[in-house]
Formats: sequence, C-alpha cells, structure tokens
Amino acid sequence: MSACPHRALLALVFVFVGSTALAQQAEEPAVRSGDPRALPSFDLVVQAPDNLRELLEKNLELRRYREVADLDDAEIARLITLAEREARELLGTQGYFAPELRITRDTSGARPTITVSVQPGEITRIEAVEIGFRGEIATTTDTEAQLQRQAIQSGWELPQGRPFTQEAWDGAKRRALQDLTARRYLAGRVADSVADIDAARHRGRLGLQLDSGPVYRLGELRVTGVEKYDPVLVPRFSQLRPGMVYDRDELVEAQLRLTGSGYFDSAFIHVSPESDPTAAPVEVTVREAPLQRLTLGVGFTTDAGPRVAIEHTHNRLPVIGWRTVSKFNLNKRNPLLETESTSIPDEELWRWSVLARSQRVEDKGLLTHGQRLRAGRFKSFGHIDRNYYVQYDRATAKLIGGGSLPAEDIGTGSALSVNYVWTGRYFNDDLSPTEGYALTAELGGGFTLAGDRAVFLRPLAHGIFYRPLKEGRLQFRAAAGAVLTREDARLPATLLFRTGGDATVRGYRFEEIGVELPGGRIGPGRYLASGSVEWQRPIRRRGVTTPFESMLFVDAGAVANRVGDLRPEFGVGTGVRWRSPVGPLEVALAYGIGTRKLRLHMNVGVTF
Repeated sequence: MSACPHRALLALVFVFVGSTALAQQAEEPAVRSGDPRALPSFDLVVQAPDNLRELLEKNLELRRYREVADLDDAEIARLITLAEREARELLGTQGYFAPELRITRDTSGARPTITVSVQPGEITRIEAVEIGFRGEIATTTDTEAQLQRQAIQSGWELPQGRPFTQEAWDGAKRRALQDLTARRYLAGRVADSVADIDAARHRGRLGLQLDSGPVYRLGELRVTGVEKYDPVLVPRFSQLRPGMVYDRDELVEAQLRLTGSGYFDSAFIHVSPESDPTAAPVEVTVREAPLQRLTLGVGFTTDAGPRVAIEHTHNRLPVIGWRTVSKFNLNKRNPLLETESTSIPDEELWRWSVLARSQRVEDKGLLTHGQRLRAGRFKSFGHIDRNYYVQYDRATAKLIGGGSLPAEDIGTGSALSVNYVWTGRYFNDDLSPTEGYALTAELGGGFTLAGDRAVFLRPLAHGIFYRPLKEGRLQFRAAAGAVLTREDARLPATLLFRTGGDATVRGYRFEEIGVELPGGRIGPGRYLASGSVEWQRPIRRRGVTTPFESMLFVDAGAVANRVGDLRPEFGVGTGVRWRSPVGPLEVALAYGIGTRKLRLHMNVGVTF
C-alpha cells in the first residue's frame, strides 16, 4: 500500500515530461515555418534597378528562409551560395546574362543583414531569328498555306534588335503557334526551339521549328441541344459545310451567328485535333432561347426625354414558323409601334422579312404621323449585309396651333418604292471599334401615290472611319442623301430628310435641322449633307490607361429642298466616353452655334 503514492507521483512525472516534449515538437514546425511571433534570422536588402529589385525580392529563397528563427551560420552560408545562382537565373529571364553580382553579410547589428547588390550590365538583344517549318506547310505549293507561312514569319514578335526576355520569348513562340493552328493546321506544334545566348557579347540567336502536321478539313456537324426549333437552324446559321478547311475565325463567326440569331442563348463549337484530319467532326452544343420573351425597359434620352420600351419576341409563330419581334416605344416626341417577321434562312442565309411600322413625330410646331409597310429579303454574313425590299410609305403632317401649308412642303403624301441596301463593316472590333471603317449605300426608286404621280430616285450613303493616332484616334462621320423628283411631288416625310440630335449633329435637338417653314417651324427636305470630326483620347490615371476617353468634336449638318440652299449648322463640344461591356457610352456637352444653346447628349453604342 505504501508504494502506491510513489507510483502515482512517478506517473505524473512521466505525463508532465511527455506532454512537454509533445508541446515542443508541435511548436518547432511553427517556428521553422515562419511563426509571426518569431523574429527573422536576418534582414534582406536588395540593391538593384527598380524593375529588377522587385523581381529579386519576391523570388529569392532568402526571402522565405529569413523567417526561420534558428538558422545557424552553415545554413546561412548555404543560402547565400544558392542565392547567387538564383539571382543570375532570375536576371537571365530579363535579358541580363552577365551581371555584376555581390552578396554580403553584415553581423554588426542586432541581427545579421544580407545585402544583394546587382549591376545588371548591358541587356541582351536579338541578333538573328530563324523560323523553320516541318510537315505539310513546308512542302505544299498551296498559295494560302504559303501566305500563312509568310504571315507567321513576318508577325514574329521578337525580331532582330529587340531585347531578350524569357516572357517575350515564350510569348513569341505562343503567338507563332497560335497563328499556325488558327487555320488549316489544327494539330500544329512546336517541334523544337532554342535560344542561343552569347553572354559576353550580349547577343542572342533564336531558332524555332514548327511542325504543321496535316491539313484539317471539316466533317459532319454533330449538334446537341436542339429540341424546340427546326434542326436546320444550326447548319444554316453556322455555314460550316463538310470539306471546308479548318479556320478558327470561321468557327467563332459561326458561334456569333448562332447566338445573334435569337434562337439560341449560347453556342459552343469544337473540333478535336485528335480527330480524322480528312473529315474532322464539328461538335456544336447550343442552349435554346425561350419560345417567347417579353422585355420591359425604361430610360431617358436627351432627344426624347423619358421613355418606356416593351419588346415581345416569338421565335416560332404557329403555322408559318417565322420569328416575330414586336416593339412599342413610348416617349413624348417619337412614339413608335413596329412588328417584323423573318423566315428561317435558306442554304445561303437569305431570309424573307415583313415589317409594319407606325410612328408619330412632334417637333418644332409640326406633327407627323407616318406608316410603313415593307417586304423583302436580306442576308447578313461576315462583315457584309445585303437587303432588298419593296416598301410602302404614307405620312400625314399638320401644323401645331393651326394654319396650313402645301402638302409637298410638310411631307404629307404616300409612295411605293423598290430599294437595295448594302453595308460593309471593316472594324477591328464591331462592339467598340478603334480602327477601321464602315460604309452603307442605299438606292431606292419608285413613284408617289398622292396627287399627280411622280417618279423619284432616292440615293443615300453614309460612313464612319477611325484613324489611330499616337495619342488616341480621330473619328470621321459623313452622310449624303437626295430625293430626285419633280418639285410638286407629294413625297411622304418618312422618305425625306431631317437631322440633328445625339447621333448626328450635337448641340441641336432631335431632327431640329431641316427646311425652315413659316412661323419658325421646321419641315423635312429633299437633300441632306452632314459630317463630324471627333478626337478621342484615353484618360490615364497615374500613368495607367482607364476605360474612359475624352472627346472633342465638331459636327455639321444641312437639309434643304435645293442643293444650292444647303447651309450647314454647326455644333461643337466635348465629352467623355466609357468603353462599357455593351459598347461605348458617351456623355457630351455641345453648343449649337445656330441656336446659341448648350445641350447635354447621351448615346450608347456605335451609331451606324
């Protein structure tokens, strides 16, 4: 019995000693792995140019190991030796292969200080580049393949004379491979690459071998996700036919046509490089849009004030199966009701279209009610749109506040016409262009139906052009139109011209520029000329380009019933553009020289 207390005491000692040892084992990794409560073993100072100092401070192993609290002298000496090799490798990625490097250790302070001093020396520049090819692209006599090969060589991003960096070298190889696989050679690869650096001469020679592999041609379309709509929609909108040479841009455009058709909310197209190159299956996965969709919106424009918009879409009308979009825009000056039905495209993407529109325009003492019926065909493929149609226009106009004027002066009349419209867009970015141009040419002809019948011809052309500058860009807009007929012809106002407003001549209200009528009223005219020059500059903050741009512009527009009577009205102003995800949003303050008034203008998207 007397031994029990001793055994209990001995057990307590063992428990205490064991728990202490376990606690020490638990704490040790925390200390060696950088416990924030532990003091660093040494201070690290990097003396180098700013861009290199940040690189070394972030990537040297010394930075991580300085937090280990119990390093001995031998371990620190090993880290210093390792740091010299690491520093040379890091500097080599930036093109400095012969730097003067010195690492010292100062123990005079409370804790040691390790100083890494760097004199990078001369940067290595590219002396020669050799790009070679293997596979089909190296032997073919096909003109397109030869042009593709030349484009890869001329587009090389690290040419002779450029400084060498590892990032630029990797990026140039990646871009060359992308250019190879973008068309024809889906399974292309980098067969070999070498960067031969002469550190003593600070020169580098680059070599790249690209293996194209075989030409890929498209095979059958394998479509998943189509349930509600006609199965022919995907092959017709995609225009990806068996036997076509593989082209990544064609696949992207096909996706855009599918999602832009209104029938599909999303589309994904994939061709596997592991498939048969002679007939590679095209995998198309789509997500169908709802059969019907109702969209409600409210907004405000400086031209028409508050507005309410209702849009209803039916993607498959009973019996005929056409797609119909109906719109109702309610605002103070220009309410509009419109419905348009379009057929399923044929094999060549041509579609039938039927449109009906009714609108009211109230401005400058003139109230106009207009109606339009249109039937025709259109095609939109790539960067070109084509449209031809037969159109009936009718308009009735009256003076607000009483009084009367000849019908031909205020746009009361009706007409039947045949029209053709061609539009070409050649932008670097259709949503928010910074370079390129677009043109539209319209030609219509017909005869009036009110009063004595008169034959007329209606040509109209307008365009927009972007010219890049060293700082920003210039945007030019121009439009010219005419209605050629007898002086007494009763043409409807919907075929005549007026201008002014957010998207034409800023500094003036919507369609405020026209033919002056008695009582200060403004009517439509038979000739139109307008233009604009705008300087768009990026806004930078602390040297970094932001999504905002400043604008300075001069707009001009003229409308008359005779060419000799055209007198331009000018608007000048400034504003800010925001490159939003839905296109550029503009807010501008403009001064109308003719009206001597300031007006605020807001506009979203590229107006063309």
